[in-house]
Amino acid sequence: MRLVTVVLIILLVLIQYPLWWGHGGWLRVHELQQQLAQQQKQNEDEKLRNERIAGEVQDLQSGTAAVEERARYEMGMVKDGEVFVQFVSPNQPLPATPGGSSDTSTRGQMSAAPVRVVPNPVSRVPEKKHGRGKEAKKAG
Repeated sequence: MRLVTVVLIILLVLIQYPLWWGHGGWLRVHELQQQLAQQQKQNEDEKLRNERIAGEVQDLQSGTAAVEERARYEMGMVKDGEVFVQFVSPNQPLPATPGGSSDTSTRGQMSAAPVRVVPNPVSRVPEKKHGRGKEAKKAG
């Protein structure tokens, strides 16, 4: 009787081994569920990114507002008739140039010079002389 009990316990352990540690065991299923949850979160993040990019593409294709915004903030462009004003703190030290060389370009760098307002050049239409219009016809 004792031998039968020992054999049954050994068979029970042999049956349990694949259930816990085998190819389709509980531990493997738990690990795959964690990987699935992580992949689903990554897919959601990528979906949001793709939607943002698709919206940006649509804005760039359909109107000029997005192009204008990019031109203003990325290239520093201004419209005709606008005034570009740059505020610079007089107490802020000059940015260090890498390598110690002085670069003559100021694009993308802050200057310690005082604030200046530079208006855009405006094309001026020559004004008509007022002495020869309707008054000249009335007199003649």
